[in-house]
Amino acid sequence: MICVTNTTPIISLAAIGQFVLLEKLFGKIIIAQAVYDEIKAKQGYGFNEIDSSFVEVKEIKGQIYRDFLLTELDLGEAETIILAKELNADFVIIDETLGYKIANHSGLTAIRTLSLLLKAKQKGYITEVKPLMDEMIIKGRWYSNQVYQTFLNQAGEL
Repeated sequence: MICVTNTTPIISLAAIGQFVLLEKLFGKIIIAQAVYDEIKAKQGYGFNEIDSSFVEVKEIKGQIYRDFLLTELDLGEAETIILAKELNADFVIIDETLGYKIANHSGLTAIRTLSLLLKAKQKGYITEVKPLMDEMIIKGRWYSNQVYQTFLNQAGEL
């Protein structure tokens, strides 16, 4: 299974001590060089985790597409989508709404961090998502009240 991920899911999971869920769910993850560089630009969540043995860093080939996508997305998001397309990835993990929409419209199967938490709960890797979601919010993630309520309802935790 090929899974390419963007920066935000890595930082979010590392912030709550759940980075290992990526390995448990996908075996290995692939990130674009821009994502690696973005995380390594300053010491923070994901800085050390990104060097885990189950993380592979790859350069994109589609420089022309990158420049096109940069009109709408940041560099990490653009390279994540391009790399996922180049590798014919099974999944691309991207949280930002526009990047998520572009990935889906490009024929990719885009998922978000909250979906990973739900899948991890279903597989028995975690017992609850609410404490993890709450911790992500404390550490700087923002979710609307509607997303928060809908997600916890979907997880059976409301």
